[in-house]
Amino acid sequence: MKYNILIACLFLYATGLIAQTKLASEQLIKRVIPKESSQFKVEIIPSHDSMDVFEIESKGEKIILRGNTGVSVASALHHYLKYFCHAQLSWNGDNINLPAELPTVKTKIRVESPFKQRVYLNYCTFSYSMPWWDWSRWQREIDWMAMHGINMPLAVVGQESVWQNTLRKYKMTDDEIRTFLVGPAFQAWQWMTNIETYGGPLPQNWINSHLVLGKQILQRERELGMTPILQSFTGYVPVLLKSKFPEAKITMKNRWCKQFDATVQLDPLDPLFQKMGKTFLEEQEKLFGTNHIYAADPFHEGTPPSTEKSYLQAVGKIILSVAQSQDEKAIIAMQTWSLRADIALTFPKDRLLLLDLMGGKAKKFSNFWGYPYVAGVLHNYGGRVYMGGRLLHYANNVFNLKTDSAGAHLTGIGIFPEAIDQNPVVYDLATEIGWMNQRPELRNWVLQYAESRYGKCPASIEKGWDILLNTVYNKQSGLCPSIESFICSRPALAVKLAAPNGDTARPYNTLELWKAADAFLEASDELKNSDTYRFDLVDVTRQCLSDLSNLLQRDMAKAYNENNKERFETTSTRFLDMMDDFDRLLNTRSTFMLGKWISESRSWGKTTEEKDLYEWNARTQITVWGPRHPDALLFDYSNRQWAGLVKGYYKPRWEKFINFLKSQPQGEGRYSEEGITKKSYSRPAIDANEFYKSLSDWEYQWAHKKESYSAKPYGDEIAISKELYQKWLPVMTEFATIAKNVKATDENGAADISGSKEKK
Repeated sequence: MKYNILIACLFLYATGLIAQTKLASEQLIKRVIPKESSQFKVEIIPSHDSMDVFEIESKGEKIILRGNTGVSVASALHHYLKYFCHAQLSWNGDNINLPAELPTVKTKIRVESPFKQRVYLNYCTFSYSMPWWDWSRWQREIDWMAMHGINMPLAVVGQESVWQNTLRKYKMTDDEIRTFLVGPAFQAWQWMTNIETYGGPLPQNWINSHLVLGKQILQRERELGMTPILQSFTGYVPVLLKSKFPEAKITMKNRWCKQFDATVQLDPLDPLFQKMGKTFLEEQEKLFGTNHIYAADPFHEGTPPSTEKSYLQAVGKIILSVAQSQDEKAIIAMQTWSLRADIALTFPKDRLLLLDLMGGKAKKFSNFWGYPYVAGVLHNYGGRVYMGGRLLHYANNVFNLKTDSAGAHLTGIGIFPEAIDQNPVVYDLATEIGWMNQRPELRNWVLQYAESRYGKCPASIEKGWDILLNTVYNKQSGLCPSIESFICSRPALAVKLAAPNGDTARPYNTLELWKAADAFLEASDELKNSDTYRFDLVDVTRQCLSDLSNLLQRDMAKAYNENNKERFETTSTRFLDMMDDFDRLLNTRSTFMLGKWISESRSWGKTTEEKDLYEWNARTQITVWGPRHPDALLFDYSNRQWAGLVKGYYKPRWEKFINFLKSQPQGEGRYSEEGITKKSYSRPAIDANEFYKSLSDWEYQWAHKKESYSAKPYGDEIAISKELYQKWLPVMTEFATIAKNVKATDENGAADISGSKEKK
């Protein structure tokens, strides 16, 4: 009798789960294609060996989408839209113009994923791209995630409430807790245990509203069959806790990136660790439930209290023990970014999932000692704007790994960008790999991508994408963290970097890219109604001008170094003129607008004080980044080629520098850059000399300003792209001609157009 009741209960549970999955899938279809949704039918099917599967076929007048989860059904929809309707849902515009009569699927399609986990998001993404998102934007992203096969997203929205509820039980007041919590633009680095307090105190309104938002996000992800990664406890606690629990072993950590106040580490071997960790996980589960997988990165970008093997082994055991004390099914997801073998090797094989963010550390760590791991793509740093990415590497890497000795333990793929809303082709390829059993033929895949992106692929677009494949997306592009513009760099004569881990090298012939812009312009009459085409046209044109800006700056620097006042006047004027045109082009797309970023930040404020705090967060992150300190390293880490930021921040910096150079004497005592970059990754330090001290004053003041910038795009993308192409191509051609006629140039020469002179 009891057995029959158990069977009946399991049947009812399974039936209810199937109905819920079916409903969630149908609702996603209605959101993505509301007009055509009635022509689709959803069916839930079992998986094979716990691997996700989808099917597509036509029956009568219906397109049948089958899958074992909502993610699988959404992936079936994505496949059908791409390969049958030539349609696409994208970060930077949509092409969802379906034919009146939907194409028939003549032969049933069945696809099984070879990857159990398809992981998404880096902590940094939540701060560089997502800090100001509301539920509407999150709902769209979750739909995008599902359609791109993501089944294991990182989930940290609302963590503030977990910390507040936890710390209330450990002698801290709400004011103390809100002071401990950082501002919205810097939360990623608090959850990664690097900082506290900066950008706060965090208003209670924010904590309350993001608890609601976090629950909405998790509910939707779970409805679609995703397994969100929640947080575990690794001993990061407020500095104030050290005085409240003087008997506990709470030690000071190094100042992160030299410029932030030190944080503290509660020793995992201290009894308070287990108690507090259990409380943290209890409070998290009360608020957000659980899917039994928890992120834990002990001593992330820091140093443990002891490096002794026995100590690190004890740390690993305790971290798992604490997680299991709340959830006996707990599995730890651990990044390989700062992986310590002695910690990892204490975990049972079925209790640890390693996240190889860049997909290249298997050999370094002995094929991860037989632990299951995810091979990832980490494509963008800091939200920097550039066209680039090693498409061939992304197409091949996991398949190369699967044929290697580490292949037996490769269980998943991962997409771990620090920021999104850029280079959509990279992310479409990197996610579609999750449903592939063999590497794609890259050019064919790209042309199919282009056809789905614009609805058609005219000959000129095919030509344009061939050029992109051989320039910005060639096999070398993306080896560096970003392809930077001198516009965004701290002004100097010899500019080497904008961001501390950036790169100004161009692994392609920059003149060749202008041919891609020309090819895209050639398709303007045919594709003028395509929003995705308009974005890509602006992006290609923007990259051409970005490349040219570096040559213009070098030409200006050369004139100054040669003491040619007349030419310096001409070249500096031309460089500043380029920035005005650059800003005007960027204003045509909301993706490239500072005003949108600021207005979205202010929208979360309930009072003027809160709105101002959020705007300061928004401005600070993309400029000075951290507190003022002689050894500051992070300024311009999150530089953005954005309208408003170019005209309102980058151009004034360069104008100040140019005017400073004009004020210099002609002979003895003339300005020299000797020694100005020794503390800041080859960039002028913030206190390098009196000019840079004054510039730093202005930069930090700018973060507190309130001048408004338009949040709505204006200007026609095609007309402005064409105008700027015609205006600046002759200048680019001039540099190319010089390069052909001059065999060698000096250090500051402008003749090199390949970027090789810029390589470190």
